[in-house]
Formats: sequence, structure tokens, C-alpha cells
Amino acid sequence: MKKRSMLMSLLLAASLSVPSVAGAAPDQERGQETFRVYVEATGPSAMNAKQSLKEKYEPRWELSENGFSTEMNEKQFNALQKNKNIKVTKVQELQLETDVRASEYETMAGEYPTQQTPWGIKAIYNNPNQTTTSGGAGVNIAVLDTGVFTSHYDLVNTVEQCKDFTQPTPLVNGACNDANGHGTHVAGSALADGGSDKAGIYGVAPDSDLWAYKVLGDNGSGYSDDIAAAIRHAADQASATRTKTVINMSLGSAGQDSLITNAVNYAYSKGVLVVAAAGNSGPNQGSIGYPGALTNAIAVAALENRQQNGTYRVADFSSRGYAATDGDYVIQQGDVEISAPGASIYSTWPGGGYNTISGTSMATPHVAGLAAKVWAANPGYSHTQLRTLLQNRAAANDILGGYGAGYGDDYASGFGFAKVN
Repeated sequence: MKKRSMLMSLLLAASLSVPSVAGAAPDQERGQETFRVYVEATGPSAMNAKQSLKEKYEPRWELSENGFSTEMNEKQFNALQKNKNIKVTKVQELQLETDVRASEYETMAGEYPTQQTPWGIKAIYNNPNQTTTSGGAGVNIAVLDTGVFTSHYDLVNTVEQCKDFTQPTPLVNGACNDANGHGTHVAGSALADGGSDKAGIYGVAPDSDLWAYKVLGDNGSGYSDDIAAAIRHAADQASATRTKTVINMSLGSAGQDSLITNAVNYAYSKGVLVVAAAGNSGPNQGSIGYPGALTNAIAVAALENRQQNGTYRVADFSSRGYAATDGDYVIQQGDVEISAPGASIYSTWPGGGYNTISGTSMATPHVAGLAAKVWAANPGYSHTQLRTLLQNRAAANDILGGYGAGYGDDYASGFGFAKVN
């Protein structure tokens, strides 16, 4: 077998997120544990109060006019809660749910992939004989995840930004290492370009630019303030560079978080398209995770590579919306919007290899890549016009397989399967 020269690193894994109590770190000076909080000053003297608080507590992220995240211990937290002019809340920590990964690496680092255009790519291009992909030039895909192994042969030529939002120094430029695998896999499905030798794997939009933002640690855990900061940073970067940007968030939690919600709304107001995983808590109704459940985010369901009733089938694990909203073709909070391939997806892996994973996390970058490809072909479109076009393409490819799937807009597949052709 022909090989590329690169060493293999064995890595552990996990996919979509659920909320848990924020983890604590030891405070050596006080001998007490500290945890992440968000402090918000209120009242007529809010600005002065915020400044006083900043002198006592080192700010991590300032995500609102009169607020910031920081670390404090339980005694300090309880004391601030007694102040009626200060709102202090613990920052939510997200933990990736276990996803379904291949029991063995299908392709080791340094080897060529066994598939250059996996089934999901062929399906979204609507061509079983698809051998390469194209499109997405001039559009950024910001992958907010566990980082990306940016030295991968099939990704290295696409990288424009690489940033870490998880370190003690909040924003580290030029660092986004992925020792988990999740983020690298996601990036490959969106925009892998086959490598310089064109013998590697292809994503949906290989001409797009990758903004690799590490918002989750290598163990798959991350704080909502770090994620919110990365969302806002992507939006600000899009505005500063005057470029079209799609945010991919293959993560989520069962409960809504105000920091992330406000950040998504901010990005959407800046003309950024936000695409997020629906979640892996199906097939029960009302199981869409956040931020996918937000109206300013496109929630993506996962399809399997098997047919039922003449169409691809929505995977049982894929989270569902509500049957009560079936057929309205209106996106409300908690609705699935679009479906895409998400079961047994073969893509890039840290160290230079490839692996197979299942989850709505894997479906999401197919839609993010499609959005970039379509946007590049229609540069005059706003993000809202682009979203409508994606919805129309989905409606033209109805999904009839899987629990809750049916004709028209349904709570399992949303509008349907949006494709290139």
C-alpha cells in the first residue's frame, strides 16, 4: 500500500454535549477551589460597579456591556449573591456525549484514504460516481470544536486561522491542536481538499478557508463563555475582513445557555450563518439540543446510508423536534431544519489518518460545507437569502425514512435533505 510519510498518534474520542456543573480548579493562595462564573453589574452605577469588580477579579471574557467571566471561590460567590446590584451565575460546562466510532482505525496515519469521496459526499452531490469536489472560494468555515489537526495533508492548504479559546490566557493565536479527533473529523467533511497530491479525502467545499477555533478541551469538555467568545470573535473577524462566514458547531447541550444564545444572535445580526448539530438524543420528540434549537441557528439532523420508503433514513439517534409543528415550514425554537449524512462518516483524523464516526456532529459540517459552496456561487446573497435557498433545496429532497419522517416539513428531517444538485 502506498503511504504518505507521517507518524501516527493514537487518540481518544467523544461527540455532542450535555450540561454539567462547572469543574473546579485549586486556588493555591486561599486553599479553596475556584470555578468559572459570569458577573453582571446592574443598576444606575453599573459601569462603575463593573470596574470595581474587575479590579478584584481578573476578567476572562467581557461578553456584555456590564459583565465579564472570571474565577472565584464559593465564599466570594456567596458574598456577591447578596449584592442586589450584582448578578453572578456559574458558567455552564459542556461535556461531549459518547459517539459511535470505528473500533479500529480504518486508515492509519501516513496511508492514503480507502475512500476519497465517502458516501455522504456522494449523497450531497447527488452523484454516486463523484470523485472530487469543488467550491466555497472566498467563504470562511469557522469550526468551533476540540481544535483541528491543521497539519493533516488534506486540511493544511485550507487553514487561514488557528486559535485556542480554552487556555488560561483566553485567546492564543496560532494554536488549535486537536488531541480528541472530533474537530479534525468535522473539518474534513466540510472542506478537506484531497491534499497537494489530490490523493486524499474530499469535503463538500474544498476551496473554503478554515477558521479552526478550539473551544473544547482534549477531553471534550468546555465552558460556555469560551464558546460564546469564539462565536463573537468569528462574527467580528467576518466584519473586519468583510468576508462571508459560516460557523459550524457540532456541539450542544440539553439546556439553553444565555451566553451562547446572545452570541449566536450577535453573529446572526452581523450576517454570519450559524449551523449546529441537532443532537444525539433521538428518536424522542423535543430533544433538539442548544444552540441548534435556537431560531438563528440551522439545526441539522443525521441521515443513514440506507433507504426506507425510497429515501435516505433519519438515524434513530438523531434528535427530533415537535410533531405539533409538522408541515408549517416555519422555523421555531426546537425545530429540525435540514438533514444531511451523519451515520458512518469517514473523514480526517489527527496524526494524518482517517476514521469513521456517527452523530449529528458529522451531519452538521456537510451542511456548513454546502452553505459555503452555495454562497460562493451566489456572492450577492445575504445570509438570510442563503438560508432560504438551503431550505428550498431541502424541501425539494423530501426524507420519508425514519421515526417521525413524512411528507413535507416534519419533526425528524425538517425540510429535507439539501443537496448540491
